[in-house]
Amino acid sequence: MKYDFLVVGAGFFGAVFAHEARARGKRVLVVDRRDHIGGNCYTETVEGIHVHRYGAHIFHTSDRRVWEYLNRLTEFNNYVNSPIANYKGQIYNMPFNMNTFSRLWGISTPDEAKAIIESQRGAVTEPRNLEEQAISLVGKDIYEKLVKGYTEKQWGRSCSELPSFIIRRLPVRFTYNNNYFSDRYQGIPENGYTAIFEKLLEGIEVRLGTDYLSERETLRPLAEKVIFTGPIDEYFGFRFGPLQFRSLRFETEILDTDNFQGNAVVNYTDRETPFTRIIEHKHFNFGTQPKTVITREYPADWQPGDEPYYTVNDEKNNALYQRYADLAAQEENVYFGGRLGEYKYYDMDKVIASSLRLCEELL
Repeated sequence: MKYDFLVVGAGFFGAVFAHEARARGKRVLVVDRRDHIGGNCYTETVEGIHVHRYGAHIFHTSDRRVWEYLNRLTEFNNYVNSPIANYKGQIYNMPFNMNTFSRLWGISTPDEAKAIIESQRGAVTEPRNLEEQAISLVGKDIYEKLVKGYTEKQWGRSCSELPSFIIRRLPVRFTYNNNYFSDRYQGIPENGYTAIFEKLLEGIEVRLGTDYLSERETLRPLAEKVIFTGPIDEYFGFRFGPLQFRSLRFETEILDTDNFQGNAVVNYTDRETPFTRIIEHKHFNFGTQPKTVITREYPADWQPGDEPYYTVNDEKNNALYQRYADLAAQEENVYFGGRLGEYKYYDMDKVIASSLRLCEELL
């Protein structure tokens, strides 16, 4: 055997593990079926702008250990996530806060906002679907303008047909603070995310355009242990059937203007607009370039072979995942991690923390 570890996937889980293993003197090989490192966090430079190829990635965490870990690899700017919603040309702040309520109802105090929301919530005590759940949380006005259309586009189904558990809570804040996240630490890497992965994988053999599952017979014997961050159901040949996901489609274009929409992220919350949001990448890094790059994000149905983005963690899929997890526990010297390996919608900081825990266990 040539390597101690074969890491499948060059996203955060795999790259962090590979970095820590090499730091402890282990021999590591990383493979990824894509033609680049960084997984969905990959950024590429276009017109001097760091473009998030797979959708907006805004780093936020309350985990000081993870924050300090990444700050050894990159400098973060002080970007604060303050998306806005466009409903048929009307602009609202997100998350739902006093700026939103003032724009909706022409009021100015938290008590006024609370009274209106309370009057619109209705008397449903056990919501039967997402629509009833959302109205019981935020009232009819916010639901109709800022939740309904966006959610139906995201999931490809009517809110009255979606299970209530998808929206367990909706952030409602009775302050004028537009910061979407409440985490202590937040920002965007000044040199883009790809630069982080280049540092994590420095000195490590990386083979891109390499599909571990189709080349398993030749790759598996190369290492004593495998860290697998791909889809757990695909690893086992979809033995019990495929786990479900929602996918995305992106349309990116360069525009000959220095400022297209005035904000990094604008959500389009009406049902008629086919995309869910437009990302203007330069605003993540306070760019002053003469041109701009925008990406329209379209939700898409998912079929095996498509890029999986959002896990569908309903009762059926969670039970199916558990069957695969039971198989995975029997795989000798193979460890599954990350969003696809654990069938869990992970924020970036949680992926890094999970990888570091596996490092402590194995290294």
